[in-house]
This record gives sequence, C-alpha cells and structure tokens, in this order.
Amino acid sequence: MTKRVVVTGASSGIGEATARLFAAHGWEVVGVARRAERLEALAADLGASFRAVTADLTDDAEVARAVAEITAAGPLHALVNNAGGAFGLATVEESDPADWRAMFEINVLAVKNVIAALLPALRDGARDAGHADILTVTSIAATVAYEGGSGYNAAKAGAHMLMAVLRLELAGEPIRVIEIAPGMVKTDFSLVRFDGDREKADAVYAGVADPLSADDIAASIVHAVELPGHVNLDVVTIKPVAQAAPYKVVRGDLTPKG
Repeated sequence: MTKRVVVTGASSGIGEATARLFAAHGWEVVGVARRAERLEALAADLGASFRAVTADLTDDAEVARAVAEITAAGPLHALVNNAGGAFGLATVEESDPADWRAMFEINVLAVKNVIAALLPALRDGARDAGHADILTVTSIAATVAYEGGSGYNAAKAGAHMLMAVLRLELAGEPIRVIEIAPGMVKTDFSLVRFDGDREKADAVYAGVADPLSADDIAASIVHAVELPGHVNLDVVTIKPVAQAAPYKVVRGDLTPKG
C-alpha cells in the first residue's frame, strides 16, 4: 500500500527536503505552498510521486480549495505542518502588530485550519493503514524565550500548545500527534526574518560549526512518521551541538577542554 502525506511549505527549506525524502521512501507526496514555480520545479524532479497544490494557507478560501483537491484523491496517512516563519527581531514595545498578526496567521491559525479540514481524510487513512500522523514543525522558541523573540516566541508557543491540546482531544484514536522543535537551521528562515537582508541573515550563522540543515530536520520528520504505529514522539527538540540555547551559540571550533 502506498501511503499519502501532505507537506505544507514544500517549496523550499525544510518542507522541500521533507517532500523529497518522503518521495524517496516510496510515499505519495502532496506539496502545498504559495510559490507555484517552485512547486512545479519540485514536481519535475520527483515525477509521479509528487503532486503540487498551490495555496496561501492564511487565506480561508484557498485552504478550502486546497483541501477539496487533496481529499478528492482519497485517504491521507500523514500531515506535516511545516509552513511558518518569523518577521523581525523587534521588542514587544517596538514591534509592529502587523508582524505579530502575520506570524500568528501562518504559525497558528493556518495550522489549526489545515488540521481541522484534513482530519476526516486522516481518519480514513488511519482506518486504511492502522494509524495516521499529524506532525507540526515548531521551534525551540516555542518553549524558551530570547531577546528579540517577541512575536515569534508567542506564535510558536501557540503552535506548541495547539499540538498539546490536540493530543488530548484525539486520545483514543490511532492518530499520533508529533511536534518537531528545531533550533538553528541554516535555510532561508533568517533571510525572511530580515526582509531579504542577506548580510544580516548570514551573520546569524557566521562562525557556527555545523548548524543544522534542512535535510537534518527532514530525516527526523520522516523517521518519526515511519516508526511503528504505537510509538509516538510527542515533542522532539533538535539543536546543533554548537547551540546550547537560543541565546547561547558557540562560534568557532568545538574542542574538548583540558
């Protein structure tokens, strides 16, 4: 039986790496993102194992259209909520409420709306395969505050609690609720946060020995979903060794003391 997974934010970074790895493992992958051209390029690479669905998940009408397209193809065995992002590093006092609104829309409300809309198809998948999975990529920012975190801390904390509540609500059903909380991952995350300022984005990773890659997180996501159905990785925190906390990152070589 070929299983089917939806990956949001599949046009780049962790989402793209996750879509590629699921496809390599024999899954039928539905990639959802706003950038049609990036999805089409991914579809050209992955062939019949990948289906592109272009949608802005902060738009209710587009979510409804995407869900109708996805569910028309039959049961769904896994959902990976990867779409998200941070905007700015301003303080609570000085930050723009529009940035907060945008972060809550993509990191919390879109996740809630997609889960709610796809649960019937996931239940069908659980009947089909014995279990189904809902996995959301949050961040270490969901549970550890840091200066400049502001709205991102708040939004990811919301996503973290959303998953905790969902796990309680779905207790008794064979649907696993999994949260992957990465630390420093070298993708376009910082470029988006700094509104395209490449110099600022590159400075985040400057001198850090082996920050995580999108492939590292994708491997963790696929591993969690492919574990036996009775094994649930509730919350997995993943950081590079050079990062002890969001606010404590070692720059330079890592060497034993003494």
